Amino acid sequence: MTWAFGVAEFELVLLRRMADFQPGLAERARAGLGFSATDMRQVNADWQRFVRSRTAPRGVARFRAVLGPQTAVLEQRTGDLTSRLHRWFLPLWPDLLFEAVEGPGGGVWQEWLVRAPGTNPPPLPPTGTPAPWQYVVGDLPRLFPNVVHLPEDAPHRWVSRFALPDDSGTMYLHRARFAYGLLQDVSPVD
Repeated sequence: MTWAFGVAEFELVLLRRMADFQPGLAERARAGLGFSATDMRQVNADWQRFVRSRTAPRGVARFRAVLGPQTAVLEQRTGDLTSRLHRWFLPLWPDLLFEAVEGPGGGVWQEWLVRAPGTNPPPLPPTGTPAPWQYVVGDLPRLFPNVVHLPEDAPHRWVSRFALPDDSGTMYLHRARFAYGLLQDVSPVD
């Protein structure tokens, strides 16, 4: 069976999960790619069949089959463990790269958007609250030294907690939610 996936279709797959949080941003991005809402649903259904197929490539080979050769492959050591970071450029997010973290044995541990080398996150808005789709998980520790990353609540999602001051300078906890590593929303923690 052949799979008709390319970079634009893969971007739609990412947008489908982001639409759960930011439907307006995802809608504008989808339309900018030239796809209808029906196209996005069909591509997502096809992707789900692809990743579950016994004949589809596994691990990083799955992403190479869809996105082509990697832009970069880096090694990362954490203690005795070495992982490989496979990165691809996606036109929809020009300052970011899609990264698949491959562990020993070839399994993919993480799939997310990361900041491209040589790029910086935008400055925080005057409110101090990061804006959706402007930041990735790796940006938060640079912006908020008190950030704590929490267990994921679902595949391809990430949650972080950090403190922001109000107008009087009193610090309040906030929660940042990410889909595929890209910030979706920030809300106060009760």
